[in-house]
Amino acid sequence: MRSNEIETLIDLMAKLPGLGPRSARRAVLHLIRKRALLLTPLSDAMQAVAISARECLNCGNVGTSEICEICSDDKRATGEICVVEDVSDLWAMERAGVFKGRYHVLGGTLSALDGVGPEDLSIPRLVDRVTAEGISEVILALNATVDGQTTAHYIADQLEGRVRLTSLAQGVPIGGELDYLDEGTISAALTARKQI
Repeated sequence: MRSNEIETLIDLMAKLPGLGPRSARRAVLHLIRKRALLLTPLSDAMQAVAISARECLNCGNVGTSEICEICSDDKRATGEICVVEDVSDLWAMERAGVFKGRYHVLGGTLSALDGVGPEDLSIPRLVDRVTAEGISEVILALNATVDGQTTAHYIADQLEGRVRLTSLAQGVPIGGELDYLDEGTISAALTARKQI
């Protein structure tokens, strides 16, 4: 028999993305077996993050201060803002290490089916930032979904004539084989073709 505390931990772990009940049980058992090495430091780190984590007042990134390290870095004031749907997208862009400007996290995408309208996202804050920060280019790095493209078109309408608008290239991924790609990806790649 497991104690209520262990069962509660398993239930909570099972709610994390990518973990089901079986994976959560294995993870908890591993943590208990490595209590001094993993469980106690993990518990301390989670407590510290629970106390200190906050959303950046400027861009929506998650950090430990009112204004995140990216927004407070003067070297990143390049006049470019990369617009992403969620913080995980921002972190993915940062892992690539190629974008040296600042970001803006929307907090999702427009979705009529889910009842998400422009007022539910940080689009008005983006429009304010473009004016206040003297932004010259807005890069729309939104997912290539119907909702992502709808959101991109809405933002483009809001910023039309104020700033240069660009989007990430779409098409054949590096290492991709045409035989394994869907028709939409092939169509986007053909439309966005460039001269060699």
